[in-house]
Amino acid sequence: MSQNHAVDRIREIGALGFGTAPIGNLYRTLPDNEALDAVETAWEHGIRHYDTAPHYGLGLAERRLGEVLSGKPRGDYVLSSKVGRLLRPNPSAQGRDPGEFDVPDDLTRIYDYSRDGVLRSIEESLVRLNTDRLDVVYIHDPDDHWDEAISGAVPALSELRDAGVIGAYGAGMNQSAMLERFVREADVDVVMLAGRFTLLEQSGARSLITACRERGVGIVNVGVFNSGILSTDRPGPDAAYNYSSAPPSVVKRAQALADLAEQHGISLPAAAVAFPYREPAVAAVVLGMRTAGQVEQDVLLRDTVIPEAFWQDAAELDDMS
Repeated sequence: MSQNHAVDRIREIGALGFGTAPIGNLYRTLPDNEALDAVETAWEHGIRHYDTAPHYGLGLAERRLGEVLSGKPRGDYVLSSKVGRLLRPNPSAQGRDPGEFDVPDDLTRIYDYSRDGVLRSIEESLVRLNTDRLDVVYIHDPDDHWDEAISGAVPALSELRDAGVIGAYGAGMNQSAMLERFVREADVDVVMLAGRFTLLEQSGARSLITACRERGVGIVNVGVFNSGILSTDRPGPDAAYNYSSAPPSVVKRAQALADLAEQHGISLPAAAVAFPYREPAVAAVVLGMRTAGQVEQDVLLRDTVIPEAFWQDAAELDDMS
């Protein structure tokens, strides 16, 4: 394991991170001034950990983030981006990106986990972010690209880290099984785990957490609201879970957790944000933030004190999985 202390730095100054997918026009258009104001507000509230990716709005999130952070002292914050999707001119442009980002489709995403792809991706991200370095680089969603990622991206990122060009590297995914392979088979510093270690769902991540503990790898936890079901005080029957409609059994468990939160005088979202911090392997929690108001709300959630009795009662609920 590298000795660059990047994960320690995340723990020190970046325990709550700003996730930039929403300012890349996730699901709907966000005016430039609102996006920039969200980043400025995060800075004003002491947030010093920012995570982005070329995928988010075909580079829009990186450009917006860079516009604000380029005016801040570079040594005062942790900045991460991702590799695996190169942005290239789209020969079949139809007007709007067909995915979840509401942006023009003048560019298209090309999956590339090769050495050259990694180097090009980082170089292009640095330009969009208007910075000279990345503190953390994640291999982004390599679910169907293990062979290329382990033979191309991993050695390339190891060399860049060892040369001091980047601070640390790892992988970011919505599953825990392949992340565990990266932890056990590569010299990663950190993994970004999305939606698999939450107040609602933990069993699938236990083996990964064990591996991270054994090898000293940090976890940056994202997706703590499980696609929305934990983001409100009282989940309804139409709540979203894991990017689709929540099954009735999941809704029932979320509602039981909401009952417990109410009994202990806290909110379900506050408990959802606090839960991952109880695991020592978790170095930070990153929340997607769209507006200044949402930043302020997330800071309040982070600062909520959760009674120990709540955790004891929650542990008694049957595991959903």
